[in-house]
Amino acid sequence: MRKPVTLLILATVILTGCATISSSRLNPLNWFGTSAPDPAAAASGAESNVNPLIPRRSFSIFRSGQPEAFAGRPIANITELLVERRPGGAIIRATGQANRAGPFDVRLVGDEAASNPSTLVFDLKALQQAGPRNVGPRARQVTAARYISDQDLGGIRTITVRGANNARTTRR
Repeated sequence: MRKPVTLLILATVILTGCATISSSRLNPLNWFGTSAPDPAAAASGAESNVNPLIPRRSFSIFRSGQPEAFAGRPIANITELLVERRPGGAIIRATGQANRAGPFDVRLVGDEAASNPSTLVFDLKALQQAGPRNVGPRARQVTAARYISDQDLGGIRTITVRGANNARTTRR
């Protein structure tokens, strides 16, 4: 009878001491402590505009360091300009009529000299070969689109697409 009573008293003393062990360094559950908020490191100006999802171009002996300039010529007339809202940005879609049949590799090329913080200006250009002029309008029709993120559209109020003979503008 003496041993069970001694064990009972010893167990009671040990269990009452657990309350102080729970907050001590001897408890392995307390080794790393609780989390505390840290201020985020501010990115520098050049790094803040970099999209981390787009891989950086690696050096190659087969590719020059400079991006090639597009050698296309402006499309004659812009017939339609649409800005379609999409999650995370917008798609700018321009349709135009070329002077000749068979334009290819059509692009919306940004004009940085004409653009400003509230206006985006694009030129609708295509590579064109000498071809017949007396074909229907469907054979000369081209369409190009470009996705612009919400970050790039932040302060933009006007989007203009230019051709050789005219331009189309849309405003917010």
